[in-house]
Amino acid sequence: MRKQIPVLCSILTALILTASAAAAQTASGTIRQFEERCATCHRNVGVARAPGAEQAPDFATLQKLAPDTVYAALTSNPIPAHAQPDLTDVLKRGFAEFVGGRKIGSVPAGAATAMPNRCAANATLADPAAGPAWNGWGVDATNARLQSTKAAGLTAVQVPKLTLKWAFGFPGAASMYGQPTVASGRIFIGADTGYVYSLDAKTGCVFWSFQAAAGVRNAISLGPVKGHPPAAFAAYFGDLRGNVYALDAATGTPLWIVSADQHPLAAVTGAPTLFKGRLYVPLASREEAAGGGPDYPCCTFRGSITALDGDTGKQIWKTFIIPEEPKPTRKNSRGVQLFAPSGAGLWGSPTIDEARGAIYIGTGDAYSKPPVPATTDAVMALDLETGRVRWSVQHTPNDAWLVGCETSTPSENCPTGIGPDYDFGSASITRPLPDGRTVIVSAQKSGEVFAQDARDGALVWKATLVEKLARGEIVFGGAADDQAAYFGTRSSGITALDLRTGERQWVAPIAPFQPPRQVDQTAALTVIPGIVFSGGSDGVLRAFASADGKQIWSYDTLRDFTTVNAVAAKGGAMGAPGPTVAGGMVFVGSGYTGLGNGRGGNVLLAFGVE
Repeated sequence: MRKQIPVLCSILTALILTASAAAAQTASGTIRQFEERCATCHRNVGVARAPGAEQAPDFATLQKLAPDTVYAALTSNPIPAHAQPDLTDVLKRGFAEFVGGRKIGSVPAGAATAMPNRCAANATLADPAAGPAWNGWGVDATNARLQSTKAAGLTAVQVPKLTLKWAFGFPGAASMYGQPTVASGRIFIGADTGYVYSLDAKTGCVFWSFQAAAGVRNAISLGPVKGHPPAAFAAYFGDLRGNVYALDAATGTPLWIVSADQHPLAAVTGAPTLFKGRLYVPLASREEAAGGGPDYPCCTFRGSITALDGDTGKQIWKTFIIPEEPKPTRKNSRGVQLFAPSGAGLWGSPTIDEARGAIYIGTGDAYSKPPVPATTDAVMALDLETGRVRWSVQHTPNDAWLVGCETSTPSENCPTGIGPDYDFGSASITRPLPDGRTVIVSAQKSGEVFAQDARDGALVWKATLVEKLARGEIVFGGAADDQAAYFGTRSSGITALDLRTGERQWVAPIAPFQPPRQVDQTAALTVIPGIVFSGGSDGVLRAFASADGKQIWSYDTLRDFTTVNAVAAKGGAMGAPGPTVAGGMVFVGSGYTGLGNGRGGNVLLAFGVE
């Protein structure tokens, strides 16, 4: 009989929390449950193993296994610790996908070679800068998410005529959190299965696929690459294990792969920004979810941004958002060592100011206190060449927060006076003002928007978009043109703010579909001249007139789709990346399970007017 690998076990003590299936379906809920139920067997260095689990593989070993292998060990002839009645199949799948880094069943079903709609040939890739493109998170390094009329190939008058041209299904995917990049007549997009795809923008046929070590939830950037013949252009992205990749954009062949951080829970969630041959990589962490578990040595992550050479992946500089290394503070009643300071993850894409040689970032909350560093919940300017901090302005002091700590029985790991979790989760936007100044517009999850002078971070204006501040109001960010900045909120629809003063120009409440559905506006917005596009958690993609906020077009994606690659696919919520527009087409992924809305999906939709 083949020896079973004892992959995951429940804590062999009386402290076992009962979890609902809904909670387990979210990434943060899964990670917290893993810490509660499995840490003493499989994970934390320095924590005594449960009796009988001394030989259980550690977390690093588990990460080398495919999620299917992990799930099989949990379900096929399981050891007693894996067979407890409250360890549901939903939890087992969640645990397997967390440690395995991607979805069960993604291999080989997700490979391009298994699809019937292969493109006729891997044609030579045109220069991504030569034609209409949406390259990276925000079109350009300002992260304004503003596409010109020429590059969009779409006018405000044509928007009401948009119709669905094709749909592509992602095998095994549950949540669409990768934003489609448009360049060289192709689409480049990542999935929670770890697969990255290159598709034809007009037809949806598939050129190639590549599977990363973990899910890919950021936008992909294309640019020239040297030293890897015959590759002329590379596709750059990161994954949820902190790895960074450069692939031959024409073929999907890996050119280099590096780890941006050695922390075991490091993750690249914000899109790396490619600028003049350098890739600027923001680092966040899933420790925010794990840290509340009583067997987790909370917390040791300190956010960072790393500059890599685009040709080689070699590190040029790295700046930690919290300069001080975490130090031991105390031990909890289980004997687990705790640390501080920690936190300050970077969740959004870095923003470049070429004229000033600066890079701007918004930072996350702390994980532990005291102390709570002044660089948490802050907007910062760094030197583009060296990574040296030029200035930093904190907007919410003393904000320490961990998933799972806001309960009636928080663990000893939880910081006292927790929250309010008002970090900056999205990319800042740079825009010029008529008086010659440049403002950095940054949205906080609280529902507040700050405009700061690019020279020194001085506050130009502040706008509060909600009646009551609350986390999760502005999550994945807004967009801006030359007159206004536009932001969606969870509670009050879309708001346009005057770039000079921050005054409201209009507010567009979202009329619910019938029958009524939850209508959060947490996904990133997109602007073309005259139009603001927004995807809602109700599954509806909408277009508003930028002059007055009047809704002029909508499309309900909450349904099943016939796909060009013959994969069963459905739409769901749109709560993370925004639509991208280029070459007369609008592209958007539908289906997002984050933020508690629970409407998963696995489809990429392409709209056009011809």
